[in-house]
Amino acid sequence: MKTLMFVVLLGIGLHGAAAVTHSLKYFFTGSSGVPNFPEFVAVGLVDEVQIDYYDSNTRRAEPKQDWMSRVTEGKADYWEYSTQASLGAQQTFKANIEILKQRFNQTGGVHIFQWMYGCEWDDESDEVNGFMQYGYDGEDFIAFDLKTETCIAPIPQAVITKNKWDNDKAYIAQRKNYLTQICINWLKKYVDYGRSSLLRTELPSVSLLQKTSSSPVSCHATGFYPDSATLIWRKDGEGIHEDVDHGEILLNHDGSFQMSVDLNLSSVTPEDWRRYDCVFQLSGVKNNIVTKLDKSNIRTNWEKPVDTIIIIATVFVLGLILIVVVFAAVGFVAYKKKKDEGPKHKDLTASADTLMSKQGLYPSILLSVCLPACLSV
Repeated sequence: MKTLMFVVLLGIGLHGAAAVTHSLKYFFTGSSGVPNFPEFVAVGLVDEVQIDYYDSNTRRAEPKQDWMSRVTEGKADYWEYSTQASLGAQQTFKANIEILKQRFNQTGGVHIFQWMYGCEWDDESDEVNGFMQYGYDGEDFIAFDLKTETCIAPIPQAVITKNKWDNDKAYIAQRKNYLTQICINWLKKYVDYGRSSLLRTELPSVSLLQKTSSSPVSCHATGFYPDSATLIWRKDGEGIHEDVDHGEILLNHDGSFQMSVDLNLSSVTPEDWRRYDCVFQLSGVKNNIVTKLDKSNIRTNWEKPVDTIIIIATVFVLGLILIVVVFAAVGFVAYKKKKDEGPKHKDLTASADTLMSKQGLYPSILLSVCLPACLSV
């Protein structure tokens, strides 16, 4: 539950559409004391793709996928019902936060109450599963175990809730029916209508990146879909685990994914670089993308320190020369005015400085010298 808040805020998940197992999940988040954020947010996901959204600011449930209009076609009250249900949940969450604050002996501050529930369906074996869990302030609070049809309370403050819910047999039956029947039926409908989008495959572009000559080499893949993919380093055709650091799979703005894996080359001789390669594999796609470790293929914005020093020194000297030239010109003008008009030279010198400031010449000269030298370390 510790990561649920970030999933809800972004309306995304970390696992993409699988070839066999599909999922329908809903995330409800109530908050108190969080500035510039709605006090209630509801997000629905199919195979980790956001399908709808509601928050307490807009107070309207709305679709997030074009194909959702096909699912709800002929059901004029679908979004109105979703809106009313979310409005009700919003009030319940607000009250729950106040109850939990009392149980935890809290007064003010920032507090988050979350509810995640949904189901999974294997379209080959037809096996189904359901889940429902709650979190408070980033920690597990209580969960419903579908197999035992009882609640699990990991902390003392949740025991009261567990006893109340376990003794409500009608509520337990309702939950079981939703998770194993209603939820699954909707999931199958969503997958059917959104098939062209949910089950698509897109291969990524793969690059080798390095910050400095002593940094690890990062194999970076971006633009792939779904995120059921692997990215590994190999040596002589065998996958390696030592000196390797795997990054998380991240969502791109266009709905595709990216990931990276770093290889520490501090103990690898230049002659052995040719023995390494990076391999990207997307689930359901036969051909892998193999990228050889080659210095000529590595992209970096790193420059040799001596080159950087030379550039800074050159800019600095040129800047000084420019300043000298400008001030020499200003001095010459002042001298001419002084010679021609005598005592009025002070006013004319001030006028020259004012003119330079108005034209933007004086500040731009100072910045051109200071930015490279003052900001480089």
